[in-house]
Amino acid sequence: MATIINYKTCGTCSTEINFELRDRKVYSVSFKNGCDGNLKALSILAEGMDAEELVSKLKGVRCGRKNTSCGDQLAVAVSNALEHQPSPYTSDEPEVRGSPLEKAK
Repeated sequence: MATIINYKTCGTCSTEINFELRDRKVYSVSFKNGCDGNLKALSILAEGMDAEELVSKLKGVRCGRKNTSCGDQLAVAVSNALEHQPSPYTSDEPEVRGSPLEKAK
């Protein structure tokens, strides 16, 4: 299932980040405003990247004297989106305990 994210940035020249989160991977990253060439390159590099890997690589990157950067803001947006997306490791089905042989007895 794909989720389209529109994230308003804070503390950067770019003002908005848009991306798609699908199967815990990041697609179609685009930035509104900011350093055009750098942000296009960042978008290309992020395409198809595992969301957790992207967060671990970009979280905390600073731009000059700012406490954040466009890459850091992308990491924040992806991290927030992951927190609100169901984990692929959970299921709505009831947990089955014991082996099939134990149930047959």
